[in-house]
Amino acid sequence: MSKTKLSDVKIKCILPPEIMERAVRGLTYIAHPLRLRILEYLDVYGMSSVSAIANGVGAEQMIISQSLRKMRESELVRTHRRGIFVYYEICRDYPASIFVCIRKLFGHMTDQFKFLRAGYKEVLPTDYTTMVANRIKLFANFDKLRILEYLTYHGESCVSEIVNNTGITQIKVSQYLKKLSDDDFVKSRRDGRRIYYEITPGVHKTTIGCIHKRYDNCGGNF
Repeated sequence: MSKTKLSDVKIKCILPPEIMERAVRGLTYIAHPLRLRILEYLDVYGMSSVSAIANGVGAEQMIISQSLRKMRESELVRTHRRGIFVYYEICRDYPASIFVCIRKLFGHMTDQFKFLRAGYKEVLPTDYTTMVANRIKLFANFDKLRILEYLTYHGESCVSEIVNNTGITQIKVSQYLKKLSDDDFVKSRRDGRRIYYEITPGVHKTTIGCIHKRYDNCGGNF
C-alpha cells in the first residue's frame, strides 16, 4: 500500500484545525444524556418552548434552560421570540443527521424496521439515548476525530500513514488507535509486520460526515 503525503490529501478531507476544534466543543455538549434528549425532542417535534421540552423529556425547567443556554452558546440551537415566549430549534446539520444514524442503529438492534424508513422520527428509549451520549463522549476528542476523519476519507491505513498525514505524534496515534479499537470505533488487521486500521460503521463515522457537510454547506464559514 503506497503512502500518501499531506500535500496529496484533498483539502475537503482534512478540515482546518479551528473548524475541528469547534466541532469537538459542540460534540462535548452533545455527549450528555439530557442534552442529547433535548436535541432529539427538537429534532422530532421541531421548534418548542422550554416548558414543552421540559415536559417532553421529564426534567425540571430550570435544568432544561441551563442546558439550552450552553447549547445556544455552542450554536447547536437557536431561539425565536414570539411575544413573551421564546422557542428553540436545532441550528446545525450534524446533530439532526446524528439522529438519523442512531435511529437506524436502534432499528437494526431491535428489529423495529419502522426506524429504518427514510425520514421516520420518533423519540427513542431513554436508556438507548444515554448509551449513545456516552458513546459520543468516547470520541469527542480533537486527535481522535482527526484519526477517524483520516480513516473515513482515506480508508484502511497503518500508523505511519496516519502520523504522516495528520501531524499527530506516533505515540499519540498508537495510544488513540488502541482506545478507538477497544471502543469498536476502528478495526484492525495484520499484514506482515504492519497493522492496518479501518473505521467501523456507526454514529462516529456519521458524525465525521455531518461535520464536513456542515462545513461545505457554509462555504467554509462553520
